[in-house]
Amino acid sequence: MTEIRYLLDEHVDPKLQAALRRRRPELDVMRIGSPGAPTFGSDDIHILEWCYREGVILVTNNRSSMPVHLGERMEQGLPCNGIFILNDKLSLGEIAEELELIWMVTDLEEHINLIRYLPISEG
Repeated sequence: MTEIRYLLDEHVDPKLQAALRRRRPELDVMRIGSPGAPTFGSDDIHILEWCYREGVILVTNNRSSMPVHLGERMEQGLPCNGIFILNDKLSLGEIAEELELIWMVTDLEEHINLIRYLPISEG
């Protein structure tokens, strides 16, 4: 069982990282551009590969290209840790609560090769 770690895409509100850290200081959450993470402007394919190597789930609001690239990886037989796509109708607090709950009750293996649209509870 592998604990969930998150990488926030560069277009996700940076306040989400702070909100998650306030709720759960022990939760490993980083952003694109953070030390050790992919740099700003990295292409989707590089980000998905990095997430897989590092055992991280990508949290993004990119509903157009990111699911396509995940599908392409899977067609090539390359696994992915999955991605969580944010719903822009959710408040920052609701998103943080949803990600905290997912972190508390699931593990990384449950999300391999899946696209999850938040909130999962409605899904």
